[in-house]
Amino acid sequence: MDLFGSFQSLGIETGTLTMFILLLVLLITGMPLAYVTLLVALIFALGWFGPQVVPLITSRVYSFVSSFVFVSVPMFVLMAAILDRSGIARDLFDAMKLIGGRLRGGVAIQTIAVAVILAAMSGIIGGEVVLLGLVALPQMLRLGYDKHLAIGVVCAGGALGTMVPPSIVLIIYGLTANVSIGDLFTAAFLPGLMLAGFYVIYILIRSYLNPSIAPIPEPNDTTTVEKLRLLKGLILPLCVVAGVLGSIYGGIASVTEASAVGVAGVILSTIVRREFSLSMLKGAALQSLRTVGMIVWIGIGASALVGVFNLMGGIKFVSALITGISDNPTVVLLFMMLILFVLGMFLDWVGIALLTMPIFVPVIIKLGYDPVWFGVLFAMNMQVSFLSPPFGPAAFYLKSVAPPDITLATIFRSLLPFICLQILAVAMLILFPGITGR
Repeated sequence: MDLFGSFQSLGIETGTLTMFILLLVLLITGMPLAYVTLLVALIFALGWFGPQVVPLITSRVYSFVSSFVFVSVPMFVLMAAILDRSGIARDLFDAMKLIGGRLRGGVAIQTIAVAVILAAMSGIIGGEVVLLGLVALPQMLRLGYDKHLAIGVVCAGGALGTMVPPSIVLIIYGLTANVSIGDLFTAAFLPGLMLAGFYVIYILIRSYLNPSIAPIPEPNDTTTVEKLRLLKGLILPLCVVAGVLGSIYGGIASVTEASAVGVAGVILSTIVRREFSLSMLKGAALQSLRTVGMIVWIGIGASALVGVFNLMGGIKFVSALITGISDNPTVVLLFMMLILFVLGMFLDWVGIALLTMPIFVPVIIKLGYDPVWFGVLFAMNMQVSFLSPPFGPAAFYLKSVAPPDITLATIFRSLLPFICLQILAVAMLILFPGITGR
């Protein structure tokens, strides 16, 4: 038997199982996801079809990385990197003291408010968790907040970048599912605020049922001059948010063009604040290259693998398998959510989106669901993956800046109530799809 094409004798059922096992084994060895998917794609391309199929795979990869909308990803990553190096987040947090005031749990609530604004500025999750871990966590611990509540607020608030536009999760979903990213942003806005609202309600209930976990700060009479100085910390971030989201929702700019507006706005903000320097810009650019490089390589590997799997007939096979679970569309949808939840415990969201959405989205459309609504549901599901053990990224981001006495076990234990709130938000989106406006 020829070497090339010999895999076809396995049949699509055995071929799919073999591919899954090979992926799992290689991932367990610690090999990066991008290299694993590329290697498996190459093995099955040559083993199933032979060398003649390779150009078809490369053309699929090229169509992914050459998309004009993809340019917005490095732009939003650069925004987050510049924010990370400026004092904008710290001043924003200080300005939010005017909102928290003497309210019990006020500092935790102002942390959530800051998280929403930061999410609306850049849409990057890791940077947000680190920023809040450096700015908000020490403040809450110093005031005597329960450490589990403080940790949960920082991680859950930092992960809101998944939902609040301009979310990079939604951009990648839009590219993969071939749906309007502007529509995704519009649909995700209210659910993102709903989830933030759940966090605020939880903080208030916990704080008033058990006042010891969130002490009210000592009275501090703030002068009018001081209040005006604090309010200045709100002006620049809100201008950037208005520039980015206003240009998108106003129909003035596309998502890609709005991302450039955002970068210009953040750089201008650092110039006005006299924080801008070439070394800061260089550091932010290098950080952006590392992050975007990871996303691009995962995208290349996942696109190649899905391309090969599609040529094998695997996507039709898996789609039939999923729809065969039940005649009830809701049961099929819940099964997909379960798959995403389990994958989220072990894989990066980029890999999950690029590997599963080419299979899931056609099924969703066939079942009569709106792919834009499903995109918001997917982003909400990825919220859970950012917090859930054993590999919840938010926990590891916070651990990198948390005090030494806060262990990973403590962080994961602190996240459980917030994971329950995220699951509640997923359930709300399924029961009341009108929340997205679709």
